[in-house]
Amino acid sequence: MSVKSVINTSKAPAAAGPYSQGIGLENLVFVSGQLPIDPATGDLANGLEEQTKQSMANVKAVLEAAGSSLDKILKTTIFIRDMKDFATVNEIYAQYFPENPPARSCFAVAGLPKDALVEIECIAYK
Repeated sequence: MSVKSVINTSKAPAAAGPYSQGIGLENLVFVSGQLPIDPATGDLANGLEEQTKQSMANVKAVLEAAGSSLDKILKTTIFIRDMKDFATVNEIYAQYFPENPPARSCFAVAGLPKDALVEIECIAYK
């Protein structure tokens, strides 16, 4: 029987609702959407570029807490408030995956918690 494990780290912002930062199941890791919140201060990063970097830093922290890493991501989903930001988010995102990037979806949404500009989630393996 498979055992689900809850992943929690102080290096990423605490869940803002009834969900876990991440869930592990066998060799898979499911990282909940990471807002661009600095876990040390609780503040939202300023501007699209910094928000994208902070969201990726938070994804990385949850993955590492689960015994995984960015290079083991299979699929990401990015939520952005405005599709006009797509090119900028792509430029920053590409820096994290210089070779063999994971599968990905990107959606423009009407709004994100805390009025964030971006949120990133992923599925990875250990």
